[in-house]
Parts: sequence; C-alpha cells; structure tokens
Amino acid sequence: MWVCRKAVKIMALKQVSSNKCFEGFQKVFEHDSAELKCKMKFGIYLPPKAETGKCPVLYWLSGLTCTEQNFITKAAFQQAAAEHGLIVVAPDTSPRGCNIEGEDESWDFGTGAGFYVDATEDPWKTNYRMYSYIKDELPKLINANFPTDPERMSIFGHSMGGHGALILALKNPGKYKSVSAFAPICNPIQCQWGKKALGGYLGPDASKWEAYDATQLVKAYSGPHLDILIDQGKDDQFLSAGQLLPDNFIAACTERKIPVGYDHSYFFIASFINDHIKHHAKYLSA
Repeated sequence: MWVCRKAVKIMALKQVSSNKCFEGFQKVFEHDSAELKCKMKFGIYLPPKAETGKCPVLYWLSGLTCTEQNFITKAAFQQAAAEHGLIVVAPDTSPRGCNIEGEDESWDFGTGAGFYVDATEDPWKTNYRMYSYIKDELPKLINANFPTDPERMSIFGHSMGGHGALILALKNPGKYKSVSAFAPICNPIQCQWGKKALGGYLGPDASKWEAYDATQLVKAYSGPHLDILIDQGKDDQFLSAGQLLPDNFIAACTERKIPVGYDHSYFFIASFINDHIKHHAKYLSA
C-alpha cells in the first residue's frame, strides 16, 4: 500500500473513491481550495512503483464541461502510467458551487469552463483562479501528500485543457519537463470560445488576453528546450469550425524553431494516450 510523505497533511484530503487498477490505485480526493475558495476534487493514479519509492507526476487538464471523472474513466491511460511508473493527476476544470450569478448558464463559460486563467473581472475574480490553482496550489498539495519527485513534473491536456497545458508550460519555463496536447485550443484570442471566455474573465481589453494564448506566448518563449507533442484529428468538427487553430500555433513554433509535432472525443484520446504517456516518460525518466 502506498504511504503518504507527510501523514499530518493527509487530513486536508478526503478520499472519495479508490479502485485497484493495473496493480496500482485510481483514487479521487476532495479538498478545500484556498485559491478557488470552494471544495475541489481531483483524480490521482498511483502506479505500483509508488508503494516503494518516489515517482514523477504528470498533470492532465480536461476540456469544456468535464470533471475529474472524464479522463480517469474514459482515457485508458492507467496501464501505460503503471508501466512507466508515473503518478497521473487529473483535476476538475473549474470551481463549482460558488453561487455566482450566471455560472451555470453556458456550457462554455463558468462551471466546467474555467479556461485555466486567473480572472480579473467581477464576479469571477474571487473564485475563478484555475491558472494559479494548477500552477501552485495543486502541486503543493500533491507533493505534500503523495510519494512524488517534485523536480520531475510534466503536463498535458485536451481541448480547453490542451490550451491550459500549453500556456502553463510556456509561461513557466523549466517548471515542466515536457508538454503535450490533444486537439488544443491553440489561439484563443482568435476563436469564439476564447473570445467569450477571455473577455468574460479578463475584461474587454484584448491585449490582456495574450498572456493566456499559446500562439502568442510561444513567439516570445526563451526558456529551456521544449519538445511539444500535439495530436489533432483532421475530422474534428471543432477544427473545421475554427475553434482550435493549430496551424497558427505550428507557424509560430516553426518561426521560433520549437519542435511540434481522429475526432474530438475520448475515443480519440484513448487511441493515442499511450504515445503521450511515452513522450512524457522519456523526459521524466531522464
């Protein structure tokens, strides 16, 4: 059985579920978030290796409307994570139950659509701080309570979560060993999903949105070598609808000489998840 690194800290976590999976454990925990000022849940897969030693951590960020459940029940990542000895953490996609007027009115804004930004506009700025939650609070919680190697951390995600993974890696050079994404929202300042979310959370000044746009951020990236893996299905309906704009991101990466290289569902993710786990394991095991 895995043992937490600091038993005194585990009291901050409430275990919601635990299932044996590929000789490890897929668990869900709940905690009170200081950053988001609400209760939050996250899934965590603890590979067999976690019973005897510290493991690298791979963070997964889900897309619009998702909870922590979508990835842990649909993506079939656990076998590869067990084989490579990776702890995989899958948080929720937004604060919940904050009683903010309008938070449940749209599927692409508010609940289930935190967009991994720190809101600056009322009434969102008190709770909708998913960027800082993912960057700071969640890793501190994970490192304090589970057998992690804090120096080895990577990040990946899908759609809105792919956007989140890319911006977190690009805004924090060296923090993550690797980054990858499935069908990410690559240029949110240019698509309707992004304009709605960034305008609502950050206000009407579009120049402020650029701090959360991967295509803009990569143009100014000057950190350590970053090998970005992106999978994009050519039949993705959101690709043809102009919501994802991967070509804009690839063009910016090409200009900066940064290497980057099915549909929009979890069937697509499950088809290629092993490749992404191997991608991150290469850097986390180096």
